[in-house]
Amino acid sequence: METWDAIRARRNVRAFDGRPVAPGDLDRILEAGRRAPSSRNLQRWDFVVVTGRDALRRLAGVWIGAGPVATSAATVALIAPRSDDPREIASIHYDLGQATMAMMVAAADLGIGSGHSAVADQDLARSLLGHPPDRTLAWLIPLGYPADRPLRPLRAPARRPFTDVVHREHWRA
Repeated sequence: METWDAIRARRNVRAFDGRPVAPGDLDRILEAGRRAPSSRNLQRWDFVVVTGRDALRRLAGVWIGAGPVATSAATVALIAPRSDDPREIASIHYDLGQATMAMMVAAADLGIGSGHSAVADQDLARSLLGHPPDRTLAWLIPLGYPADRPLRPLRAPARRPFTDVVHREHWRA
């Protein structure tokens, strides 16, 4: 798939068909995240990949909206340093957003669906993933082949119109 097609095909997938993701494809997705831009090239992230069915079911318990994690073929847990500094937190989350999108576009390029999930229960996350206390689980990215329909470029995505979103030279109402 071409990059532009992968961007247009990417959508949040919440139901997966049960097929595993090939290890090479999973590594390619992770490599896309590793290569994502980061502020001052600090790369303040680690990725924990979970593929075991029982582990995925338990990991889905970290947030009420993490149900797709339980049925995913694999889920990437994005681990980041803990901080009390609002500027540092914002910078880390911006970087994690770039890594997330890079992985999601790489997945779409391979026909693999993805989504994203927040995290509430950090104690459960730490007990399952084993990351050190100076780190936190920031986000989850469930991956797998869509159960409903394959990824294809969407002709009419549910997005605000281009002319409502894009302002040239200055804001206009």
